Amino acid sequence: MDFVELEVIEGLRWSWNAWPTSKSESSSIVIPLSIMCTPLAQFPELPVLTYDPLICTRCGGVLNPYARVDYPSRIWVCPFCHQRNPFPRSYAGIGENNLPAELFPTYSAVEYASLSANSGLAIGFSNSTLSGLSLNSGFNARAGSSASLNWNWGDGSSPSSVRANVDHRFSKLEGKSWGSNPNMNQGWANGSPRSMPSVASASSFSSLSVSSADVRGVGPAFVFVVDVCSSEEDLRALKNELLLVVEQLPESALLGLVTFDSMVRVHDLGFPECSRVVVFHGERELSADQVQQFLGIHRKRYQQPGKPPTIQNQGYLLPVSECEFSITTAIEEIHCSTAARPASRPLRCTGTAISVAVGLVQGCLSNVGSRVMVFTSGPATLGPGIVVDVDRSNSIRTHRDLINGYAPYYLKSCSFYKRLSQRLSDASIVLDLFACSLDQVGAAELKAPVENSGGFMMLAESFESHEFRKCLKNFFSRDEQGNLKMYFDVTIEVVTTQDLKISGALGPCVSLQKSNGLVSENMIGEGGTNSWKVGTLTNKTCIAFFFQVGDEQKIQPGTAFFIQFITSYRYGISSIRKRVTTTARRWVGKNSPEIASGFDQEAAASVMARLAIHRMESCYARDVIRWLDDALIRFASKFGDYIQEDPSTFRMSSNFSLYPQFMYYLRRSQFIDVFNSSPDETAFFRLMLNREGVVGSLIMMQPTLFQYSFDGPPVPVLLDVRSISPDVILLFDSYFYVVIHYGSKIAQWRKLGYDKDPNHENLRKLLEAPELDAEQLVAERAPPPKLIKCDQHSSQARFLLAKLNPSVTQDSTYTDGSDVILTDDLSLQVFIEHLQALAVQE
Repeated sequence: MDFVELEVIEGLRWSWNAWPTSKSESSSIVIPLSIMCTPLAQFPELPVLTYDPLICTRCGGVLNPYARVDYPSRIWVCPFCHQRNPFPRSYAGIGENNLPAELFPTYSAVEYASLSANSGLAIGFSNSTLSGLSLNSGFNARAGSSASLNWNWGDGSSPSSVRANVDHRFSKLEGKSWGSNPNMNQGWANGSPRSMPSVASASSFSSLSVSSADVRGVGPAFVFVVDVCSSEEDLRALKNELLLVVEQLPESALLGLVTFDSMVRVHDLGFPECSRVVVFHGERELSADQVQQFLGIHRKRYQQPGKPPTIQNQGYLLPVSECEFSITTAIEEIHCSTAARPASRPLRCTGTAISVAVGLVQGCLSNVGSRVMVFTSGPATLGPGIVVDVDRSNSIRTHRDLINGYAPYYLKSCSFYKRLSQRLSDASIVLDLFACSLDQVGAAELKAPVENSGGFMMLAESFESHEFRKCLKNFFSRDEQGNLKMYFDVTIEVVTTQDLKISGALGPCVSLQKSNGLVSENMIGEGGTNSWKVGTLTNKTCIAFFFQVGDEQKIQPGTAFFIQFITSYRYGISSIRKRVTTTARRWVGKNSPEIASGFDQEAAASVMARLAIHRMESCYARDVIRWLDDALIRFASKFGDYIQEDPSTFRMSSNFSLYPQFMYYLRRSQFIDVFNSSPDETAFFRLMLNREGVVGSLIMMQPTLFQYSFDGPPVPVLLDVRSISPDVILLFDSYFYVVIHYGSKIAQWRKLGYDKDPNHENLRKLLEAPELDAEQLVAERAPPPKLIKCDQHSSQARFLLAKLNPSVTQDSTYTDGSDVILTDDLSLQVFIEHLQALAVQE
C-alpha cells in the first residue's frame, strides 16, 4: 500500500489504515488510532464550487460521495447518522448521469467558495425556486435566475449506485487502479472534467445572482510591535525590512505600529499634523477595555448579523492606501532608546506591548484576520511576562533552573501569556514572534500564545542576517490571484460515524468546547470537542487527530466507517471558503492480517513524537523516555515474529522494521534530550514539530544523510559515524540546520585550489553538487535552516557528529579507521538487541 500516494489524494496519513472493532483490541495495538491531517493541503485537481454545501440536519455532515442518493425522490441519506435529507429545488435536475462535483467518487476533497455576508454581495434564487427552498441551502431568497440542475459533467456518466461509489473508493486501498468503471473516464481530459466550474462561474447548483452593490472589503490587519532596545545596526536593518513589507502589502491591508522599551507607544497614523503617540507604562497589566479606553476606541459589543464589519473611526489601524506615508515616516523615525548601563540589561516590557497591541486590534476589528508581529532582540525585564532581572549578575533561566524551581518569573509569565492566548483565540488574532538575538528572549514563555494562535516563530542571530530577510520576504508572498498566502479565522470540525469517538487533537489549535455524542471522555491534547479553532493555517500545517472505538454497539468486521473534516477559513479580503474532506476505511476482525498490512510506520512515528512532546510539558524527560520504551517493547512483542525466550529468533516484517529505529532517534532528539539546548530553542523545536507533516517530522527525528563521491550520483547512506570518509562529501539535513561535511582529502584538495584547475573539472562539479542541493533545501523551508559548511575533524563538524549513530566510540575495540564519537550513549545495534531481549519475554 502506497501511503504517500494516498496522502496526495486525501491529504491524510493514517497510523493504521484498518481499524479493529473493539476498544480492547485497539488498545492492544499500542499506537493510537490517529490521523495526521493537513486541512488545506494542495491538490492537483481540487474542485472549487461556487455554492453552499448541503448539510445534514442531524449531525452536520456535508453531502459527499458516500451518501446514498434516491434520485426519483430527491433524497440523500447521510452516511454518518443515516438521516434522510431532501435536496433543494436547485438540485432538481440531479440524476445518475448528471451529478454535482461533491458526489463524484474521485473527489476526496471539495472546496466551497460561497460568498460571505461580509462582502456586501447579494445572493438570491428565482421565485420559482423559493417555494421549495431547503434550509440546507443557507441562502437568502432574492430575485434571480431560474434554478435547475443543467450542468453536465462532460458527456460521460457516473456510477449508478452508492455501492459502486464505495467500492470504487476502496479499490484504491485494495491495490486496484482508479477508474474500474469504464464509464468514469468518458468526457474527461487529463483526469479532470472537460468543463470544471471555477470560482467565478455560476453553476446551476447555486443559482447565484450578484447585485451591483459592492462594499470595499476589509483586508487582514498587521500590527508591528518593534523593540527599540535593539542595537543601532539591528534596528536599522529591521526598519529597512519593514519598509519593504509596507511596499509589498495590498492597499486594502490594515497597518498599525507599536514600539516599546520601558514604555509602550501606540502610533497614531491618522494624525497628519505631526508624529503623535499614546504612551502606556510598561509595568502595568492592562485589560482590553482599559487599552481601548485610553486610545479612545469604542467597540461595538454586538455586530449586527448580515452586516459587513466596520472599522472604528480611529487613526491607529488604517488601510495601506490611507496611511502609507505616515507609517513609512513613523518607521523611519524609530530610533534606538537610551543604552543600558554596562552591568544592566535594557528595560524591555514585551508583555505589556503585546497586550496593548492585542487590545488595539480587539477594539478596531472583529474576526477579520489579524496578526500581531513582534520583533525583539532581548528578554523582557519589566512588567507582565518578565523573563529575567535587569541586573546582569542574575543569569537567564536554563532547563536546570526550570526543573529545580530556580526561575522565579517563569510560572507567573506563562500564566500571563496563557490568559493572553485566550484573548487571541476569541478575537481570531495571530501572534508572531521574530526574535533575533544571541541570547534568549523569552520564547519559552511566549510559546503558548504563538502556538495556539497558529502563529510563526523564528529564532535568528540578527536582523541583519540573510535568513531573517528572506523569511520576512516569503512571509508576505502572494498567490496567483494577488491574495496574501494567509488563511485566517479557521475552524475545523470533525464528523464521524456513530461507532467512533473523537478523543482530541495535537497541533496549533484550541478546543471550541463543542461536545456531542461523538466526543470521547478520554481526552488527548485539545479534547472534549469535535470542533477546533486556529488563528491561521498554511498549506503545510498538519494537525494530529485521535479517535477511539465506540462501545455502544457491536461492530461487524468488513463494514466501512467514515470520517469527514470540515475546514472553514477566510480567503482573500472577504471570501469565506469551506474545504470538505471525506474519507473511509474498513473495520477488521481480531488479529486480521489487514491490520499489519495497513500500518504506516512513518505516520505512527510522527504521532508518537507529538504525544511525547505533549507529555514533556508536564513530565520529566526520563519518565517520557520510559513511556516510549514501554510502548515500543509492547509493540515489538505484539507484532514481532519470534520464539519465546529466544532473542536470536526475533524478526519484524518490512512495514514494522523501521519503527524501532525511529523511536531510537526520537529518544536522542532535541525534543526529548534538552542537553545543550536553551529553553527558548526547545520551545521552538517543539512548536515546529507540532505543526509539521509526516515527512518533515521524520527529518526532525531522524535526519537524512547523502554521500557525494567520484563513483557516481549522490546516494543515501546510513546515519552512522562509519559513513564519514576522507574522500567523500556528506550532505546532512536535520530540518533546523543543513551541514555540508567535507572529508579530509576533499578539504585538502579544495584548500590547494585544485577545483579551479581546468584539469580537475570533476572535483569542481563534486564540490558544487551538494551546495546546489543544500540551497534548494534552505529555500523550501520557513523559517530557513542554518547552513553550515565544515571539514572533517573541524569544530563545526560537531553538528553532524552529535546526530550520528555512535557505532564506534572510545570503548570500541575495532574502529577500522573510522571516526570515533566520544559518548556513553547506546548505539542503534545495542538498542535493538536490548529491545529483542525484552520483547521475547513472557
